[in-house]
Amino acid sequence: MQQYPLAPRDATRTDAPNRITAILADVAVLLGVLTLLYVTARVGSGAFVSFVPPVDVPEVSLDPANLPYYAARSTLRMFIALVASLIFSFIYGYIAAKSARAERVLIPLLDILQSVPVLGFLSITVTGFIALFPGSLLGLELASIFAIFTGQVWNMTFSFYQSLKAIPRELDEAVTLYRLPRTQRFFQLEVPASTIGMLWNAMMSFGGGWFFVSASEAISVLNQEYTLPGLGSYVAVAIAAEDLQALGLAILTMAIVIILVDQLFWRPLVAWADKFKLERSSSADAPQSWVLNIIRASRLPRMLSAAFAPLTDAISTTLARIFPARPPRPPRTNQATTDWVFNGGLILVILVLSWYATTFIAREINLAEVVQVILMGVVTMLRVFALLIMSTVIWVPIGVAIGFNPRLSQLAQPIVLFLASFPANFLFPFVTLFFIATGFSFNIGSMFLMALGAQWYILFNSIAGAMSVPSDLREMTRSMGVRGWQLWRQLIIPAIFGSWVTGGITATGGAWNASIVAEIVSWGDTTLTAFGLGEYIAVATEIGDWPRIVLGVGMMCVFVVAMNRIMWKPLYDLAERRFKLA
Repeated sequence: MQQYPLAPRDATRTDAPNRITAILADVAVLLGVLTLLYVTARVGSGAFVSFVPPVDVPEVSLDPANLPYYAARSTLRMFIALVASLIFSFIYGYIAAKSARAERVLIPLLDILQSVPVLGFLSITVTGFIALFPGSLLGLELASIFAIFTGQVWNMTFSFYQSLKAIPRELDEAVTLYRLPRTQRFFQLEVPASTIGMLWNAMMSFGGGWFFVSASEAISVLNQEYTLPGLGSYVAVAIAAEDLQALGLAILTMAIVIILVDQLFWRPLVAWADKFKLERSSSADAPQSWVLNIIRASRLPRMLSAAFAPLTDAISTTLARIFPARPPRPPRTNQATTDWVFNGGLILVILVLSWYATTFIAREINLAEVVQVILMGVVTMLRVFALLIMSTVIWVPIGVAIGFNPRLSQLAQPIVLFLASFPANFLFPFVTLFFIATGFSFNIGSMFLMALGAQWYILFNSIAGAMSVPSDLREMTRSMGVRGWQLWRQLIIPAIFGSWVTGGITATGGAWNASIVAEIVSWGDTTLTAFGLGEYIAVATEIGDWPRIVLGVGMMCVFVVAMNRIMWKPLYDLAERRFKLA
């Protein structure tokens, strides 16, 4: 029954404060948007200056006054790469999840692309991007952004693909029954169902991008040196100059940037995404964000939404006509023949490419060196497996605790985001000094350097998987007195298994990639190397030895794809078949 107040409400005592709050929120949102546009335009204009290598190459100064500008340049590159990664993930992951035939090509191809190290992409793309924009720094900027993109995108793509494969069966059947157009199905079911996992993986990808910011801003490939103003290049110059004070200031600046990005960008998104949980009851302790509260209090977003409503409705109607609901397809009688032709053509393409690569490598490399490279790959693979086991044992319980407890998540999110976003290679010089001073074996120590950059994929996916577990399921197990190992066996492991697989496959891929900067580190004129495939690729890339670059990158692709096909693909199938909400 509706309740009515006993006396008329005094508008002067209740509505006025609300109006004042809304006005203040409007002013804050407007100032924030204008400030963002100004900073973006001011910083982005630096990408269009003259650039004629090797004469007109940007110089990076160690003057601390330049650090805010360098930080803004690096952050802008990171966000451009993040937007590109999001678009790519939606398109690539959707096609792979919806087409069984495309899946057989796209997922192995994604394994290969994930295994190609950032330096491998830079070796191929830097010259091409510079040639596209002669006389302008924009080409080198795009090469740097593309390198960061390759460090971010694969994790997000795997997450979206896994989320689409794990959509609860009853929701999928309901959407099919109502014959919603594919665009409505995408925006009303598939994107919301993947939002939490995508968000946490995007945070992890963003943090992982910082790991390669030095390589993407201080580029040393094919016997050429290129630098771009940014935090990564500032750190590279400080390391070369053995300037501990400049390195410390760069680390402090990096910490401030991570905190600001968390408060102004990631925390509002986490609080907003809480509404996409697949549950029947809402949690009493939902994530909060002061930025999101200001945006919700402001009237500007609602006014803009109302103003553009006719346009968005027209776009939705047009897309619904272009992409109507797909009717159920009858089984094809010639499916076996079609699959045989498709698989045969795919194998033929692989054999042709392998033959060309083999003949190119064999011109300068003998069989003994190939065997040595295989042995180096085995050693790096052992480091990757050790990292995976260690990260799972340590971070899965912590991730589940954070994901199940919103209050703990509020406290832990900025901490884990800071740890994951902080580029571990900024700390490599200090670790190098420790190894030099103590004489500790770098063959073992390099594994811990790899872990600094790759272990967070396990943590973030564990958090995302735990946060996606419906609250009513957790409440039911709690009311039934399920505790300890029984709780893990009956609820937690089945609920987060798919997320752990996504974290595992991206963590191992990230570890292989990180081996290139973790198996060879420098401080001034002192260089430490660990026996492994990453060190082999790094040295070959720096001197521009194309046959050895192709051999090293190709061997890393073989190892990563073999791991994914033998280990991760069966686990993915198991997660889809047995461990999803149905």
